[in-house]
Amino acid sequence: MYRKEEQPLPPPEKFELPFEGKLSPNNRWVIMAELIPWDDFEEEYAKLFSAEKGAPAKLFRMALGTLIIKEKLGTSDRETIEQIRENPYLQYFIGLNCYQQEPPLESSMLVHFRKRIDGELINKINKKIVKREIDKSDKEVKKKDCLQEKGEKIKNKGKLILDATCAPADIKYPTDLGILNQARIETERIIDNLYKPLRVKLRKKPRTSRIIARKEYLKVAKKRKLSYQERRKAIGKQLKYLKKNLGNIEDLIQAGASLENLSKRQKNCLETIKKVYEQQQSMWENKTQSVPQRIVSLTQPHIRPIVRGKAGKPIEFGAKLSVSCVDNYVFLYKISLENFNESCHLKEQVEKYKETFGYYPESVHVDKIYRTRENRNWCKERGIRISGPKLGRPPKNVSEEEKKQAHSDECFRNAIEGKFGQAKRRFSINLVMTKLPETSITSIAITFLVVNLSKLLRQLLSLFLSLFTNNRTGNSSNRLSLILIIL
Repeated sequence: MYRKEEQPLPPPEKFELPFEGKLSPNNRWVIMAELIPWDDFEEEYAKLFSAEKGAPAKLFRMALGTLIIKEKLGTSDRETIEQIRENPYLQYFIGLNCYQQEPPLESSMLVHFRKRIDGELINKINKKIVKREIDKSDKEVKKKDCLQEKGEKIKNKGKLILDATCAPADIKYPTDLGILNQARIETERIIDNLYKPLRVKLRKKPRTSRIIARKEYLKVAKKRKLSYQERRKAIGKQLKYLKKNLGNIEDLIQAGASLENLSKRQKNCLETIKKVYEQQQSMWENKTQSVPQRIVSLTQPHIRPIVRGKAGKPIEFGAKLSVSCVDNYVFLYKISLENFNESCHLKEQVEKYKETFGYYPESVHVDKIYRTRENRNWCKERGIRISGPKLGRPPKNVSEEEKKQAHSDECFRNAIEGKFGQAKRRFSINLVMTKLPETSITSIAITFLVVNLSKLLRQLLSLFLSLFTNNRTGNSSNRLSLILIIL
């Protein structure tokens, strides 16, 4: 059940505190709360719940606000709840009317919030916040309706930057031998659980050779350097042990054991292990290192290896992202757990730009993979300049103007690399801790929303600083206190 709050939230000055004092309207959390259109998306969130059945759910502002606080502070789920319990500004940010000493929700609720608020809804919120701020700064955008009525063609405006990156997941670096050893250990535990109700019927538990198998694994895993023959021989042995364990599981099921004796995690893990065995057996027989839909983690089978070719990290394991950048605001276009060619999405991202702002960009700044002949021709038909040199053999003589333009384009494209660095170093894109595919997508989308909110807060901070600089009659201590509050 979902019940909307009928009473509007009080302003920060009237927020009830257990001690004397008032909330400052210049605090960063109060300012950020005013930037987010909570009411515009509450109805869409309420559709996830029944109107009559069930206990009342947490409000949309509390759900989204808690996820934003977690990402902004870089804390765990439990620490986020403790921060909210101790800080009245955070309680105001999530929509409480007064300060309370008890935590407003349990830390486990954040998992449900990430499942309910999907990445698509967060992208809508992000787009609306950014578009509202860009429309305020660009007065010409307000005249586009008049131009359309007169039949005049709207000129291309703005610059669009496109790029892709990877959000690594929190998994151990996968190796074929390590995954097979982990699968063998899990099957041994499953055999133990299936055998318990059959102790009377079956006097002897199926043999697993777990001690010998572990010794064989450690003999190879402890070596610093392995030859190809040693690694292949060790993988072959682990495949035989795993095949034997899977056969024992089938024998126990035929003897009367039920999969209901296993937990939900073990059931899912058993299905994953069967797929891992098929993939590893196929690669071992064919002497290859790749297979479609390759599983690299038993606990997170949805993760795939993403070949990036970066220095120090040629392969990353996680979700691949396609991102666009406009006026230093980032928009998350596509999140995929499978690898994809980002150049295929240039047309769609440019069309999204036109759908959002009402006109095509003046130029598109991309790296080499986007500069295909098809994309170049498509942009040329719409009067869009695409960065980078022309296809074909480079000319012998390049004018100074072209060199200057190429240098300017490369420097301008660095803005999106800076946003990736901010999202990975300051926030959680560098290591996604969530385990489920849907919660991982939500966590990544929240990060880019917080990146844009942080930029808006910096702009407001610079505005406050300029106002205080012009007003020299003010007290310097008050200026310093305001700066510290906003920071």
